[in-house]
Amino acid sequence: MKSILNTAMAFLIASAFTGAAPALAQEAPQPNVSIVQTGDLNLSTKAGRLTLDRRLFVAATDVCRSASDADLVGKNKVRACLNEVLTKAHAQSEQLASRENSILIAAAR
Repeated sequence: MKSILNTAMAFLIASAFTGAAPALAQEAPQPNVSIVQTGDLNLSTKAGRLTLDRRLFVAATDVCRSASDADLVGKNKVRACLNEVLTKAHAQSEQLASRENSILIAAAR
């Protein structure tokens, strides 16, 4: 009888840890990061500013990823991410680009 109880207890404990293992193994999402080079751009020209805008959009799209067309909540999260990332990037762009530095694009998703 004692061995049956020990076996049952071991089974319950193993089941509890097996079920909890995936939850314990999950880590906090790491931010996606992209670096936009600006040193080769002349931001005093319209062409330079357009090129920077394109680079920022591509980097923001990369870090915010995408969602299925059927996932409306995901689409809204991506849209909000793009808005946030591009707003921050444009705020940094004039300061950093004038010093010929790079712009860091990051989003936690």
